[in-house]
Amino acid sequence: MSSSSQEVPSTPLHSVSVAGVVVRDDGRVLAIQRADNGTWEPPGGVLELGETVEDGVRREVFEETGIRVRVDRLTGVYKNMNRGVVALVFRCHPESGQAQLSDESIAVDWLTPDEVRAHMGEVYAVRIIDALQDEAPHVRAHDGRTLAMSGR
Repeated sequence: MSSSSQEVPSTPLHSVSVAGVVVRDDGRVLAIQRADNGTWEPPGGVLELGETVEDGVRREVFEETGIRVRVDRLTGVYKNMNRGVVALVFRCHPESGQAQLSDESIAVDWLTPDEVRAHMGEVYAVRIIDALQDEAPHVRAHDGRTLAMSGR
């Protein structure tokens, strides 16, 4: 191996994503149906290197839904054990804008908690249900489809 070769890190790298659980005064929650795979999820995406966590949440929610938000508090940390993605989920309050589609969504809607449970897979529904509770942030692991552990 030459001295100009880059070394591969011995520890696998993780990706950090952020998501906003945007809750209206009537209790409905903002959700998108993704264009790439058709799943319903809270809006979010990969945190960029040069932005704060809160700025990333505001950017992702606005880009995917057209809604500007105030970030209220961290409600959960979720790790996809298969993909090495750590998601930081925040409860948010809508400030302005109208829900609209983006290149990443085929639907944007305000769902009730019961509709969240009916439309979303377990690993995304739990993020919203956790965010609707007034408890300390939850820490959960999953395999992309099913929760591996539950708890705080």
